[in-house]
Amino acid sequence: MDNEPTSDLTMTRIGDAVQLGRSGQKVLARDTLTALWDEIGPDGDAFHRCTLAHYLADLQDTTEAELSWDERALAAVSDLTNERAQRYLSSLQVQAFLPSLHLNLADCHRRLGNTAAAAEHLSRAREHLGHLPDDPYGEAIRTAVRDFRVDDPTDLRQ
Repeated sequence: MDNEPTSDLTMTRIGDAVQLGRSGQKVLARDTLTALWDEIGPDGDAFHRCTLAHYLADLQDTTEAELSWDERALAAVSDLTNERAQRYLSSLQVQAFLPSLHLNLADCHRRLGNTAAAAEHLSRAREHLGHLPDDPYGEAIRTAVRDFRVDDPTDLRQ
């Protein structure tokens, strides 16, 4: 099996909306992804829910709303299997999602002044670093976790 994504209309729609956000059309991207979330529902495909929530978090106007979507992304991972993720991309490992998801939660909690929760999520991110691939993505997450400071209110997503 090669390492190319398989055809998945929902993932294509998510990717298209993410591109809208990256091109500066944040509101349209958020509205498109929110409509897709409503279509899938809170009990829909865990891979889609995790991906949607992860990207929706980045498009929120408040840290509280961002935190809510990051929590949904983490919750969806508990319903996700490697087998399901690998139907989309053969190299995906669910455990490799956890460092980034916990880092995002640590970042939100830090910006909200919840240092204990930020430290807990940072610790959880560190626990899962060994699951990251040895590639630029994995190195970027390892570096972000290494450099993260619970007492620095800088937004990692800026």
